[in-house]
Amino acid sequence: MNKRVVVTGLGVVSPVGNNTEEFWDGIINGRNGIDKITLFDTTDYKATLAGEVKNLELSQYMDKGEARKLDRFSQFTMCAAEQAVKMSDITGKINPRRFGVYFGSGIGGFDTMITEYENLVNRGPSRVSPMMIPKMIVNISAGNIAIKYNAQGPCLSVVTACATGSSCIGEAYRAIKDGYADAIIAGGSEASINPLGVAGFINCMALSESADKDRASIPFDKERNGFVMGEGAGALVLEEYEHAKNRGAKIYAEVIGYGSTCDAYHITAPSPDGVGAANAISDSIADTGVYDSSKVYINAHGTSTPLNDKTETNAIKKVFGEDAYKVHISSTKSMTGHMLGAAGAVEAIAAILALKNNAVPPTIGYKVADEECDLDYTPNKALKTEINLALSVSLGFGGHNASLAFREIGDE
Repeated sequence: MNKRVVVTGLGVVSPVGNNTEEFWDGIINGRNGIDKITLFDTTDYKATLAGEVKNLELSQYMDKGEARKLDRFSQFTMCAAEQAVKMSDITGKINPRRFGVYFGSGIGGFDTMITEYENLVNRGPSRVSPMMIPKMIVNISAGNIAIKYNAQGPCLSVVTACATGSSCIGEAYRAIKDGYADAIIAGGSEASINPLGVAGFINCMALSESADKDRASIPFDKERNGFVMGEGAGALVLEEYEHAKNRGAKIYAEVIGYGSTCDAYHITAPSPDGVGAANAISDSIADTGVYDSSKVYINAHGTSTPLNDKTETNAIKKVFGEDAYKVHISSTKSMTGHMLGAAGAVEAIAAILALKNNAVPPTIGYKVADEECDLDYTPNKALKTEINLALSVSLGFGGHNASLAFREIGDE
């Protein structure tokens, strides 16, 4: 089978907005969602900034009893999923056996793990919560979504570190394309801004130690020195085209490609030549046919680490050659921070909204050009321009690479 796959619902929880409208307004206007960490005391920490989710009204999505049964990452999951399902208007219009969920997290219930370990040490084993395991495990997000929306079809949690959200969307796309489901809720979530998570990333020398929120997450800038942690969730409803059309669904974009590769090089560092990432991008656009490079937008992984941004630039050049200089590129991590397992899903939504609005979000905080990163990264100011092909690229620890390709829906 070779069915067409479209996007009929979107949901976002992020440091710059807690629905698609707020999120788009934030990224297109260059709003910085990064600030001092408030979730714990950072007195003894070298890195003190993060992209925290703010002003999320959980009561709009669940009661207090439900919220208490969920880790923070699962709370984000359910909020984003409800937005996407509501937007899609798919409830009651699909066979439950043909309705699936592909949703993951890079780390899962980190807050729960910390809390229950403290209970074990300070109060004894009998005081560890019986809800610890169900709250902590990565697959619980997918399970909770399936339970709430009676999705009895394929249900998976794909975990590929910082490529998790993209991998879940890509694998869901393949499942629908090959006829295994009519619709799948796909995406990723993360909530790891806690004492242990931040300490771990600091000590593996991944985080920026800048105290200036406007010069901390600065992808492709020569003075970049590490990423800033973010949190949140992104959810998409992917649907088989004829199924969506027959029920009169509004279609936001068509998914036209997915590439998944591994560098097979190092546990944290990307392969310097960028071949793995290039192969993922190439695979995602292999079926797109002829395209105009000046109308291509890439939402880059763009973490603001010295190696990633240089490697990703090399990968884009390998794929597009001299035309790489015509491609519009930006990193929305300059505004959200790095949302880890949620990044790919939220950035896929950014790519879709850029396509829909014919506008490229900026890479904010950019000041110092780097001769090794010499492409068009849309510095500091959004660009209004026609976009025919939008890509979202994600790269994760372990060498995981994923690329998603979107276009506006056509009838051909």
